[in-house]
Amino acid sequence: MAMNIFLPSLPSMTTYFGTDYAVMQLSVSLYLAVNAVLQLFIGAISDRFGRRPVMLAALLGFILATIGTLLATSAGMFLVFRMMQAVVVTAIVLSRAAIRDVLDDAAAAARIGYVTMGMAIVPMVAPALGGLLDEAFGWRGSFVVMLLVGLAVLWLSWADMGETRRETGMTMRATFAELPELIRARRFWGYCATATLASGAFFAYLGGVPYVGTQVFGLSPALLGLYFGAPAIGYAAGNFLSGRYTVRIGINRMILWGCLLGCGAMLLLAGLHLLDWLSVSVFFGCFIFMGLGNGILLPSATAGMMSVRPHLAGSASGIGGAIMIGGGAALSALAGALLTPESGAGPLIWLMVATTALSIAPILYVVRREKQIGP
Repeated sequence: MAMNIFLPSLPSMTTYFGTDYAVMQLSVSLYLAVNAVLQLFIGAISDRFGRRPVMLAALLGFILATIGTLLATSAGMFLVFRMMQAVVVTAIVLSRAAIRDVLDDAAAAARIGYVTMGMAIVPMVAPALGGLLDEAFGWRGSFVVMLLVGLAVLWLSWADMGETRRETGMTMRATFAELPELIRARRFWGYCATATLASGAFFAYLGGVPYVGTQVFGLSPALLGLYFGAPAIGYAAGNFLSGRYTVRIGINRMILWGCLLGCGAMLLLAGLHLLDWLSVSVFFGCFIFMGLGNGILLPSATAGMMSVRPHLAGSASGIGGAIMIGGGAALSALAGALLTPESGAGPLIWLMVATTALSIAPILYVVRREKQIGP
């Protein structure tokens, strides 16, 4: 929710702070960049100190940062607190690690699929809610909702989240000393690359669609928010299929099928764009199938990363997430920079075609390597 509820407000925030759209778009790309950096450390820290205390500290930090965004009086001040909000990525890293702590790789992928299906409801609803809040209360309405939900999640985690980390007795230094073992694993990099490239289309979507929706299709903030949740519809369905069939089919085949589906959706969108058959419903409709592909593949890719070295599950979740979000931040910023009134939606579409097509090669490498040396 923190990533996308306020996106329909970007044009009005640009006006409020008296700056350019490209500056306010940094509230997406900088947020994702800080997400990536934090994930490099969160997993390893939780491997040493435990999932629960790190989670609670991060949620408290998110609440304080959200208060800062509400009090910001300039674009620069807002962006500083927006970057601080990224500490909430801890919840994504450690929820996955906690699942992997208690389940094997296929069962973990299935459970992660069900969990992320629930998570998909929020990005599906949040932009529509954000658009309505913008029209009723201005851009701060979305950040008030973030604050209230942050307080609720902090209370829930305090009351309900137990500790799942297996006690190792290792020091922080020893924990980091074991990371090269993970970094040298080629299968880990294969899963990371596939997840990064496949999800890259979604991050480019985050960076470019607010501009395309308002400038190319002329949508209001409320209507843009309604359409914006299109990928989440497919993502929720893909997560359900992942949860239901991963144990039976296996994580590698689920990843490959998801990559092919996402790439096919973006190729279809590009073809319709070339034929000049691009309407609002066609444009956003294709993203439902991109979301479906990501929903099928990402739970399995995440479980695959953490299964390579199970005793470093937290570190694997953090580093893998950092790579994925870091790549996403770059693609989000690139999408925002490429779009101009003269370009239309074309640069965004071709960027997404490229990332989804490239995502197929790494999982094929993982499949080939497992045939050669075993999982």
